[in-house]
Amino acid sequence: MRTKLLRWETVRRLLEVLEPPVLPQALQLQRIRFVERDIMIPVKTMFVGVLAYYLFVSTWMTSVSSTREVALEALQRYFYVYLLMNVGVVAMLLNLTRLPLRTMQVVLFGCGLLDSVMLAGLTLITGGFESIIYWMFPALIVRNAMALPLALPQLTLNFLVIGFYLVAGLLDVAVEDLELAALDEASRRALGLAAPENPAEPFLLRLMVLLFVTICCYGLQMLFERNRRAKEEGQEFALRQEQVRAAGRVAAEVAHQIKNPLGIINNAAFMLQRTMADAPELVRQQVQIIREEVERSDRIVTELMGYAQLAEGQVERLDMVEELERALGQVFPTGAGYKVEIQREFERNLPPVLMQRGHLSGVIVNLFTNAREAMEGRGRLGVVAKAMPDLAVELVVTDSGPGIAPHHLEKIFDAHYTTKPRGTGLGLAIVRHNVEIYGGTVRVESELGKGARFILRFPSRTLSKLEN
Repeated sequence: MRTKLLRWETVRRLLEVLEPPVLPQALQLQRIRFVERDIMIPVKTMFVGVLAYYLFVSTWMTSVSSTREVALEALQRYFYVYLLMNVGVVAMLLNLTRLPLRTMQVVLFGCGLLDSVMLAGLTLITGGFESIIYWMFPALIVRNAMALPLALPQLTLNFLVIGFYLVAGLLDVAVEDLELAALDEASRRALGLAAPENPAEPFLLRLMVLLFVTICCYGLQMLFERNRRAKEEGQEFALRQEQVRAAGRVAAEVAHQIKNPLGIINNAAFMLQRTMADAPELVRQQVQIIREEVERSDRIVTELMGYAQLAEGQVERLDMVEELERALGQVFPTGAGYKVEIQREFERNLPPVLMQRGHLSGVIVNLFTNAREAMEGRGRLGVVAKAMPDLAVELVVTDSGPGIAPHHLEKIFDAHYTTKPRGTGLGLAIVRHNVEIYGGTVRVESELGKGARFILRFPSRTLSKLEN
């Protein structure tokens, strides 16, 4: 049993390694624009013109055998459908920015099928496996790989292209067999139509070439994309580390500039308090208020210094699911007896989160702790983590607590603001600080009696936003 589990784990890891990263939508549209609009429209226009000439004007088709005339007539009829469909595709490509990416992917998949059917028909009437049209199939496979970077559509389409080539070649072999069977032995020798010694050899060789091109296109795309992602992450590491350090420097400077005057004010108030023992009660109360507010300000400054110390850590490539599980174990330990039903909904293959581990842990632990205290240790906690179209990670934490009153919603992220009898008012303030320092966002949705829902967004590419 253990051996089977190890094998399954090995297979799973291998599949994860072979699975290419998902390209951002902007990059996919850029690739479609370059390949299909800038390159393929001129190429396809020339191809359709040449094809129309040879199908309807040139006399070379008179050499087609009578057995293939049916295929030729079907191909001529299909040409009109092929032409109309390509005109529609060109119109869509010229309005690329107005169409959803999903729609364009479906259109390009269909366009690849149309092209492969046309090439298969030409292969059938120009020699089958020996046709010179064969060399257009590898080019079509490369074009499909560039226009459809997603793994499943790309591989499916390219294997269908190979399948159409095989069908055309096999039909050609069947037609030749029929032609040979219709002739006597003397006619075969006179026309030189004797069967080849090994008809499978060119078929297998060309099939292997098409499979090799398909696999190479997929593999190269995966390697280039992983290399691109690694470079982007390297730039993100440097940028975010500098963001954190800059925030820490600002916090340290503010703390230094304010802490000294606060100390002087506090000392002066203390001396006034000692020399005003016989002063009216109202005056002594005002001096006491001064000292209390100075102490409160001093605590806030101390927190700023704590933020500055957090900036001394290193930005890491963190797995959101692992960090969520670790935080759940901390806030809801097994032996604590909390009667909380935890509903996990974690999307597979989430993009990594580039943050300091302490910052991300502070966000998640404070959110879970806040939910646990709101539910008083019993209820339902929902945790959802999913990838967004721009590769940002969205975290949604929902609790079944009493909810938050509307007039409290705008203040719950403020430092020292709390609605709990023993609350410090720092938990959600830390959450907002630690998310926004990396360019993320935090918002809350709640109604009294219906719990609270916190939505956090962790961007994956701050650098691209700054460049735009």
